[in-house]
Amino acid sequence: MSTTWEKVRTTKPRGLALIASGLALFAIVAAWAFELIGGFKPCALCLTQRIPYYVGIPILGAALVAASFASRRAVFAALAAIASAVFVIGAGYGVYHSGVEWSFWPGPSACGAAAEQPASINDLLTQLETVEIIRCDEVQGRFLGLSFANYNVLTSLAIALLSLWAAAKAYYGSSSVSQ
Repeated sequence: MSTTWEKVRTTKPRGLALIASGLALFAIVAAWAFELIGGFKPCALCLTQRIPYYVGIPILGAALVAASFASRRAVFAALAAIASAVFVIGAGYGVYHSGVEWSFWPGPSACGAAAEQPASINDLLTQLETVEIIRCDEVQGRFLGLSFANYNVLTSLAIALLSLWAAAKAYYGSSSVSQ
C-alpha cells in the first residue's frame, strides 16, 4: 500500500503539468465567475494579474502536447520551465497588488483615475454620472481573511512550483514524460 506522498513523489512530469494546467484553468474561470456571476468588479491590477494565466495556460497546453511524444522530452521541459517563469511573474503581480491593498506602497495612477480628460464641464458631469471607479487599494471581498490578490499569489506560486517540478523531472528524470 503506497502513501499519498509516495504517489505524489512518483507522479510523472506530464501528470504534474496536467495538475498545474487544471489549477490555472480553475483560477481563471473562478476569476471570471466572481466577475460575471458574483458581481465583483475587477480593478486595473486585478486585470493585469490575469495576463499570466492567458499566457501560461497555452504554454502548459503546448507542453502537454509535447509530452505525448517521447522524443520531445527537452521541449516539454523547456515549455514547463517557461510556464513556471510566467506564473512567478503572476505571483509578483499579486504581491504588488496585495501591497497596494495593505497600503505598503501606492498603486499605479491608473487605479481609480478617469482615463480621459473631459472637453467641457457638461462632459465632466456626464462622465461622473456614468463612470464607476474601481480602486486598486480597496479590497472587494475577503475569504478566510485573504483577498483575491492574496489568493492569486498562492495559486500562481503553486502553479509555478508544479510546472518547475515537471520540468525538472522531465529533464533530469526518466526517458519518458508521458508514462
